[in-house]
Amino acid sequence: MKLHILGCHAATPSLKGNPTSQVLDIRNHIFLIDCGEGTQVQLRKQKIKFTRINHIFISHLHGDHFFGLPGLLSTFQLLGREKELHVYGPSGLKEVIISILKLGNSRTNYPLIFHELKESSSGLIFENEKVEVRTIPLNHRIYTNGFLFSEKTKERTLNIEAVAKYKVDKAFFKNIKKGKDVRLDSGEVISNTLLTFDPPSPKSYAYCSDTAFELSIVPLIHNADLLYHEATFLSREAHLAAKTKHSTAMEAAKIAKEAGVKRLLLGHFSTRYKQKKAFLDEASVIFPEVDLAEDGKVLEI
Repeated sequence: MKLHILGCHAATPSLKGNPTSQVLDIRNHIFLIDCGEGTQVQLRKQKIKFTRINHIFISHLHGDHFFGLPGLLSTFQLLGREKELHVYGPSGLKEVIISILKLGNSRTNYPLIFHELKESSSGLIFENEKVEVRTIPLNHRIYTNGFLFSEKTKERTLNIEAVAKYKVDKAFFKNIKKGKDVRLDSGEVISNTLLTFDPPSPKSYAYCSDTAFELSIVPLIHNADLLYHEATFLSREAHLAAKTKHSTAMEAAKIAKEAGVKRLLLGHFSTRYKQKKAFLDEASVIFPEVDLAEDGKVLEI
């Protein structure tokens, strides 16, 4: 699992920072998470192929999280896209996007499928044989969701030496990888644990965009391998965080600690701060395994 940070700053673009956007590469699937201005340029800088993006997740309808989407959809058309594209986001997103395309006398030559979200509780919104995605309801000024991306458990790995020892026919290999025992022609049953190795533990990534301090999300992100949590402000501006329903670095660290996640990644920094190290210092007192998002940064999960 690999996370590309395309943009990690709040509100407005600057010469040194872009609004929120990320790409998660998980089990050979590319997921675009939020799409602030500049996303297309950042995709090109990180050499991420547009053709690999089939699913886009928008957390909420504040401009710094989706104003890059109309342009990206138009670029897909110009590039001759034919494959369907799925967009997951709040109710109203489809109306906004279709209106922009219509007023610009534009259209998509590919199937554009919107999955509009309205529920206030966590739900499964995407699933295939390798990955599932669930919503994380957040507490912001407008309807907002984070997203939990989870790998499904991989098949067990064959123990080649054991398979040879028990002279197991290749016809059984598929079922063995799925965890089934084998009955030999002699009637002897060979336990699956003797014939396979445990698969790697499945990984998970929790993305929590704009939100006030919200302990109710803790059970939803419990034990995540990586948690991205917004940290728009430092604690000395806690009054602004409360007013705007954002979080401080310290509050993000408290969520990470309560949830027992393995690593914390802070982002969505207010442009009022010229130096980001203070965010790291503030959070690490509570949760040591913390890092700062940076435009262009790539993390292995």
